[in-house]
Amino acid sequence: MTDTALPACFTLDPSSALPLHLLERAQLPAWRQAQSAAVNAWLDAQQYTAAAGSVLPLPGEQGLAGAIVGLGDPLDPCAYGHAPLALPLADWRPAAPLEPAAQAALELGWGLGGYRFDRYKKPLRAPARLVLERPDAQTQALLAASVRVRDLVNTPTEHMGPDELEAIARGIAQAHAADVEVIAGDELLARNFPAVHAVGRASHRAPRMIALRWGDAAHPHVALVGKGVCFDTGGLDIKAADGMRNMKKDMGGAAHAIALAELIMAQRLPVRLTLMVPAVENAIGPNAFRPGEVIATRSGVSVEIDNTDAEGRIILCDALAWAGEQKPDVLLDFATLTGAARIALGPDLPALFSNDDALAQDWIEAGLRSRDPVWRMPLWRPYLRYLTSHVADLANAGSRMAGAVTAALYLERFVPADLKWAHLDVYAWNDNDRPGRPAGGEAMALRSAFAMLKARYG
Repeated sequence: MTDTALPACFTLDPSSALPLHLLERAQLPAWRQAQSAAVNAWLDAQQYTAAAGSVLPLPGEQGLAGAIVGLGDPLDPCAYGHAPLALPLADWRPAAPLEPAAQAALELGWGLGGYRFDRYKKPLRAPARLVLERPDAQTQALLAASVRVRDLVNTPTEHMGPDELEAIARGIAQAHAADVEVIAGDELLARNFPAVHAVGRASHRAPRMIALRWGDAAHPHVALVGKGVCFDTGGLDIKAADGMRNMKKDMGGAAHAIALAELIMAQRLPVRLTLMVPAVENAIGPNAFRPGEVIATRSGVSVEIDNTDAEGRIILCDALAWAGEQKPDVLLDFATLTGAARIALGPDLPALFSNDDALAQDWIEAGLRSRDPVWRMPLWRPYLRYLTSHVADLANAGSRMAGAVTAALYLERFVPADLKWAHLDVYAWNDNDRPGRPAGGEAMALRSAFAMLKARYG
């Protein structure tokens, strides 16, 4: 690997690197005992405590002699996320060798903290660079997957519509010798994807179902589905301006599924992989689907449209049904599905629903290990009463009660009962800048999903 193959916040050249002292608050007193009087006087003058998220440059006779980075949890990548933009612009390397897990967290956190979306605007400054003696292939792949999600979500719909999502999938497939099938426009009706067609038909960009297939047929079959609503106006039940402002991110579920598929292929996980992305714009036009209409679905379940702004679950039901027909060993779906999940859990905790306790527990434990958490929510089936329709088998909405739960129950209706399934209702967004988490698109529970799959199949 060369410098040019690494993100700009890394280098392989240690020749000009300065020492970086990575310290938890409790470690500072012992560290100070080994330092000179001048260094201790400097720390006293700065009243430095090595608090988590802090940085203190250390002066020397020739100028900058090193720096201290204050840490919280040393195994949390975001504990290092402040360093690339808080440190002086220079090359840095740990002053003492780290345990492998901490080194991996440092490498990943540095990359996450050094990220800026620069397609349209040049960053104010470059990140400080971390010297990597031996870049870890899996850590760099995890970083690349996280960056993939951020870039996809951050890109405005003008440049990230259904056509562009298809192009991304085709590029990834070409890089990993995978196959791609795309069913677009009126062909969706001919191939029995009526719900995807209904949601996307009002846009000047044709709706489509994107499918990518990879791997050895002898390996366990993993299916991934991602909600690809490239922009959501709300349809005829139009969103208010503040609710519509960030709806370029409504394909965040697709971004997660695409990035996870790419990560699985890059790491050669021994699975047979199927990725499915229904990609649409929920637009307003003369042929937009309307409240009160009854929509056909691939599975034969009829759906009454109570609200056109509950469109993600409509396109997902066709994709989940198609995935279920292929009888995978496990099915995971990712979707920016409900505001109710954010109200319940806030922006940082994705809501996990699953019909399989072991699958859910595996994901929860992987999230704890990787510091990439999920929080399980109930598939409380008595709440199916909120989706009752008097003219169809199911309504797509109907009550403000338990919105994330009823959305997951809606999706479950289209998953075969004997199929292990997990649904992640993910925000895919940072509302403001935090260390390692710049404002904008964000990968959430992506690393833990991969860790869970690797533990199951690797």
